[in-house]
Amino acid sequence: MTTAHLSDTIIRPISGNYVANRRLKPPKNSIFFINHSRNRSLVYNRTHTTRIRLSLVEQIPPKSSKVDVEQLVNFLYEDLPHLFDDQGIDRTAYDEQVKFRDPITKHDSISGYLFNISMLKLVFSPDFQLHWVKQTAPYEITTRWTMEMTFSLLPWKPLLVFTGTSVMGINPENGKFCSHVDYWDSLKNNEYFSMEGLVDLIKQLRIYKTPDLETPKYQILKRTATYEVRKYTPFVIVETQSDKLAGSTGFNDVAGYIFGKNSREEKIAMTTPVFTQAFDSEMSKMSIQIVIPSNKDLGSLPNPNKEEVGLRSVEGGFAAVLKFSGKPTDDIVREKEKLLRSSLLFDGLKPKDGCLLARYNDPGRTKSFMMRNEVLIWLEEFSLD
Repeated sequence: MTTAHLSDTIIRPISGNYVANRRLKPPKNSIFFINHSRNRSLVYNRTHTTRIRLSLVEQIPPKSSKVDVEQLVNFLYEDLPHLFDDQGIDRTAYDEQVKFRDPITKHDSISGYLFNISMLKLVFSPDFQLHWVKQTAPYEITTRWTMEMTFSLLPWKPLLVFTGTSVMGINPENGKFCSHVDYWDSLKNNEYFSMEGLVDLIKQLRIYKTPDLETPKYQILKRTATYEVRKYTPFVIVETQSDKLAGSTGFNDVAGYIFGKNSREEKIAMTTPVFTQAFDSEMSKMSIQIVIPSNKDLGSLPNPNKEEVGLRSVEGGFAAVLKFSGKPTDDIVREKEKLLRSSLLFDGLKPKDGCLLARYNDPGRTKSFMMRNEVLIWLEEFSLD
């Protein structure tokens, strides 16, 4: 499955020395800034976390301790991006008996922890994206991340996405990490062993057929049990009026534009998905859209031959996305839109009016159970803090 991504690094001040004398290089790109004053109870599920935290590391520091937590925060900004590359993490920053937990994995030594990383690299080809690192207790650091894993052992190579936080305990005697506990955004029960976590993993192995075509570029910031939040870069579309969210009225006109029915008779590469957009909650105005390849900009494109066909730049931004398979109908799409919108409101997010249906497959060439469909709702704003 093909997914496009954005840069995920955060610009932040750098100061002090680093664990094992490793020099931190400042990240080059920034997608948003973090408010460090937010109550840390919003970072992870406190009900399930408190018991695990206190069982792995004592939070009352001894008077003689001189651990520089800010130094460790800076170190993690440098070290964690190497989690799955050839360089790897610096094992000297961890106790030999470091305790690692996630909902379905448990290790009690640095050797077991590193073995788990090696197995993930071998089977899943992980892409780890670090969003932020901050101190959340006297001897505790929390990180937020996205991990995307392609399961290469299955013929359809499903993409598994996990987002969440890691709570890392610090040994006050030596300043090394003595515990690492992961919490997934998609689960209510994050305690080991979580059957909910195993089911969440298995569900992501289902078949979705995505054509080998260019798609709008985005980065997955958060994945819950119902939806994921993406940050899209701007893209250009060719569109015309349509009459139904799951209909095809107008498709031949926009497809004709990219197939050469334009002012220069220029053929433009096909992309995926085909969007149908409802611009208001009553769905009184709709358009059908094809995305223009990213190597072309609005000013360089030929003009449409038909007056009812237009070109438009989409500014991108944050979108909540609910994925589903099967042949989409208007009733199914409206049901998915209501589910997505109610989930966003329940989670305190601010969805905009209207929605989009994204259809990735040619219905005449793809079996319905393999079809990849998505309902998207643009968000007013979004923060991972």
